[in-house]
Amino acid sequence: MRNFLNVAPTTVLVLVLLALTLVAFGMVRSRAMASVGGDSRKLHSLPNYYGYNAALFTAIPSLFVLVAWLLIQPVVIQNAVIEMIPQSAIAEGSSVSLVMSDVTRVANGLDAAVQAGAIDADRARNLSSNDTDVRALLAESGVALGSDVSPEVLAAAQRYRSMQGTGRLLMIAIVSTIALAGLLFAFRVTTEKFRARNMVERFLLSMLIAAASLAILTTVGIVLSMLFETINFFKLHPWQDFFLGTTWAPNFRGDSELSILPLLWGTLYISLIALLVAVPIGLFAAIYLSEYANGKVRAFAKPLLEILAGIPTIVYGLFALLTVGPFLVNLFGRGENGILGVDWMSGATSVLTAGLVMGIMLIPFVSSLSDDIINAVPQSLRDGSFGLGATHSETIRQVVLPAALPGIVGAVLLAASRAIGETMIVVLGAGAIARISANPLEAMTTITTRIVSQLTGDTDFASPETLVAFALGLTLFVLTLGLNVLALYIVRKYREQYE
Repeated sequence: MRNFLNVAPTTVLVLVLLALTLVAFGMVRSRAMASVGGDSRKLHSLPNYYGYNAALFTAIPSLFVLVAWLLIQPVVIQNAVIEMIPQSAIAEGSSVSLVMSDVTRVANGLDAAVQAGAIDADRARNLSSNDTDVRALLAESGVALGSDVSPEVLAAAQRYRSMQGTGRLLMIAIVSTIALAGLLFAFRVTTEKFRARNMVERFLLSMLIAAASLAILTTVGIVLSMLFETINFFKLHPWQDFFLGTTWAPNFRGDSELSILPLLWGTLYISLIALLVAVPIGLFAAIYLSEYANGKVRAFAKPLLEILAGIPTIVYGLFALLTVGPFLVNLFGRGENGILGVDWMSGATSVLTAGLVMGIMLIPFVSSLSDDIINAVPQSLRDGSFGLGATHSETIRQVVLPAALPGIVGAVLLAASRAIGETMIVVLGAGAIARISANPLEAMTTITTRIVSQLTGDTDFASPETLVAFALGLTLFVLTLGLNVLALYIVRKYREQYE
């Protein structure tokens, strides 16, 4: 039983809380019925509401504390353990993350050795790095290290293991106490006049408000985290070069040129080509499906078209790299050996490659939303147009599309936001060269690609070459937010015209 608790204490605790919740429901419901002699008509609320009230007071506060504990405890333990490791040990060809990885692996190895009976708990706490069998003991427990266990790492691992065990016991004790306190409180307040239904409804309303606020708080947290790091970036790098420069050349030597303009140009250029592909095809598909196609064709074609939205973007990226790019090279490149006999394109990666594939990916966004919007136009408008002698095509051009225009514009701007934030297609299809050029057959790069590049690898978050990723991310967020606000404005303004 002890080994089981060591392996899955959180799982056991959750199961205990669920069992305690069921017990609370039955006990308090029985108490409510007993308080009126079994006549439920004398109760303020239905009997089940008293049980629901007890279950909520037992489960919700304790589960909330459990989740908070699981999120906070690793951070507290890591901060305490890092203080035990001298900076000299970290600076010698290593980093904090690598040292903490070794500490965690050694601690897990000691736990595995204790559970397997290879050593007892006292020896694991007092084990010295001078012992010749430390590496062999960890190897038997399934832990393989690339070097000898230093005294600092072993001491930190023992401290890590000790704090983890103490935190586990405290978590079980505190969470269980809160659950029992909630059960006792619900049991004590349960009387025939207790407004259990009102309490349950207020509790559920609070949970709904918290769920609705979660998305807003998450957005605020993301924006603030990017904003603080962006401020740190502008303390190290002049904002004039970032917003007004024309060169993107990070080199991690202190003389980088980090201008967003080449990246912004590539982002908008590729997005424009994608929209030129997606908007006409998607809009015409929506008009056909909503106005001309019969029920059988619509039931077959609409789901088939929306399958494009479910394809992973990495698949689109591979399609751009392996199929569309080579085809464009054969068409616009290779000189006399090409289809057109010109030599305008030297490589498979280009703005046109990424734009065409991204446009294919965006077709379902435009067609599906436009189809729903066109179908929402009242049939009375169509009937009135037919009654005045207009043909089907005239009705679509002069009545249906103008009435649906706000929603269609909103769908297009939503697709534009999706295009601006795309990464994998651009990484594989557009290349990695930051330049300002009007030639769609040249390779370029985008903001999202550079964000990934600047944050990849063992980076130093105190350098402007890394912090620039947050400035790029904040700029991208403002750009997409502006498009969404513009879409909302257009929809609201022109919708009033047809209401």
